[in-house]
Amino acid sequence: MLLLPLRWSRNLSGIGLALGTFLFAASLTPTLVPRTALTQGVLGGVCFAIGYGLGTAWRWFWAYLEMPEPNERMRRIGNIVIACVCLPVAVIFLANAVGWQNSIRKVMAMEPIDSAHPLQVSLIALATFAVLLALGRLFRLVALFLARRPLRFMPRRVAFAAGLTITTLLLWTLANGFLVRISFRMLDSSFRERDALIEPTSPQPIDPLQSGSAASLVKWQELGRAGREFVASRPSTAEIAAMTGRPASQPIRLYVGLRAAGSAQARARLALEELKRAGAFERAILVVITPTGTGWVDPSAIAPIEYLGDGNVASVALQYSYLSSPLSLLAQPEYGSEAAQALFAEVYGYWTGLPKDRRPRLYLHGLSLGSMNSERSVELLDMIGDPVDGALWSGPPFGSRFWRSITDRRNPGSPAWLPEYRDGRFVRFMNQEGPRVTPETPWGVLRIVYLQYASDAVTFFDRNSFFRRPAWLEPVRGPDVSPEFRWYPIVTGLQLALDMAFATRTPMGYGHVYAPQHYVDAWVAVADIRNWSQVSLASLKRHLLEKAQRRTDDRDGEEGPYDNRGG
Repeated sequence: MLLLPLRWSRNLSGIGLALGTFLFAASLTPTLVPRTALTQGVLGGVCFAIGYGLGTAWRWFWAYLEMPEPNERMRRIGNIVIACVCLPVAVIFLANAVGWQNSIRKVMAMEPIDSAHPLQVSLIALATFAVLLALGRLFRLVALFLARRPLRFMPRRVAFAAGLTITTLLLWTLANGFLVRISFRMLDSSFRERDALIEPTSPQPIDPLQSGSAASLVKWQELGRAGREFVASRPSTAEIAAMTGRPASQPIRLYVGLRAAGSAQARARLALEELKRAGAFERAILVVITPTGTGWVDPSAIAPIEYLGDGNVASVALQYSYLSSPLSLLAQPEYGSEAAQALFAEVYGYWTGLPKDRRPRLYLHGLSLGSMNSERSVELLDMIGDPVDGALWSGPPFGSRFWRSITDRRNPGSPAWLPEYRDGRFVRFMNQEGPRVTPETPWGVLRIVYLQYASDAVTFFDRNSFFRRPAWLEPVRGPDVSPEFRWYPIVTGLQLALDMAFATRTPMGYGHVYAPQHYVDAWVAVADIRNWSQVSLASLKRHLLEKAQRRTDDRDGEEGPYDNRGG
């Protein structure tokens, strides 16, 4: 990739070549999620292009200042020398890439790989760099055209600055105004059609307590794909009783899809009527769920509380988007919080009007974007007189304001990937190994638990990581983070951005794939479960994990309730 033909050497930027090689080599080092040859190659090409672009910009700035420059012969010799140094550096880093990738796979209990496919990575990186270089040169040609033709009556440098500004504005307007709008419109239409599909393995329920049944206020077709999967995947009374050895009730799962009503407020009112119709307020536990962008609810999150509560549990969710969480956050950032606030206001308003000794314990839950929107649905000051019983928020995105505030104000000495906050009476953080707070630590009236993995880039991405080492990379790291992970300016930010895109491709229990056994521990803490022994809890964890793995493995290519992770 680095030894370009000699006839190009006069146009090479030696500084750009050196910086590009440094960033390319750094991109091969491990971060949070294992990478394939394709993703590594694209990442490497982008990093090389950025480094080369920075070097080229420096060369232009040097000339702009009219500083002395080496002649053509010296520049060509210097470029060849730099290329001869850069090539072995790239080769050495490519050779070490397999060990770095295996360091991630080891902490995630994955099988090691024999090769990182250095040739394939290099070719993909070269192709990526060539595309970006061509786009960069096209941008430069347009800027020069605008500077030399329409603006030729201006001073040369003023004309160039004006041409550069106009080209940037044109590109931004085209990309942000036209292409993005058209793309989101097409994606929304595609996701809407996908949402309307009815899986043959998700039959319409006959239980009148379920949404979509003949007795329900919401038609089966109006639940959407994610809603139908959520309703149909609940455990049966017999399954729960067989696990607990005690009499069990049939859990209530209610869901209102986007097609059920025209506004978030109307859907929230419909959800409340569904709750009252099904007798949800007569159950021992009621969970208000904010789903991910597509409306998906993780069965691994809800099934544990249904088992732990002997089935005497009702849960309700409200769909607010067809798009996946990242797209929903970009295109419709206010929709999720609006829907979550509307549902919580309806449920909480009715719940507070019930006698305290005859109403269910009320909990909130959300995963990923659902976690952030569930956070936004609650005003703690408005609940001081009559608070909910708790909240379990898993995989909170890095933009979650309440999570960020608590993390930033953590107790001195506690790690950013598993903070301790004050005396632990109000909020606790958990990962695969549980909380840092001892079990004997007393809780307050309201219990909030964040379930998060140190290897989850959705949670731990930080915009500042482009220029500053993140706090969670201190020497004491999470159990699922590679000890070989090193911070590099610019590169680490790009690596983490890529990790976010593939955070749901990890094994269960790592990255953004939250495992049912860890939800068990979290719900035990949030819901104050005391009638389960440690042996019974261990058995429940095995049962739920095996069920999740079996459901995933037996789909024969069809997407099921456990597959749409992250929404």
